[in-house]
Amino acid sequence: MQVLRIILTIIFAIDCIALTTVVLMQEGKQQGLGSIAGVADTYWGRNKGRSMEGGLVKATTIMAVLFFVLALVLNIIY
Repeated sequence: MQVLRIILTIIFAIDCIALTTVVLMQEGKQQGLGSIAGVADTYWGRNKGRSMEGGLVKATTIMAVLFFVLALVLNIIY
């Protein structure tokens, strides 16, 4: 049981660092006056899921869910 705690704690620490890094790599959502004029509805705006920014958003979601699950599991184990 002690080995499981150590492994989960290490994974949790790695997830915390990776989640922080991915969030800081993302661009701001505030586009200024360009979003009012409809610039967000261009080709790149519609296909954002296949871009690097879309990948960062998906990675953030996955790592955030992993963060909460590991936090709950580690709280129950300890």
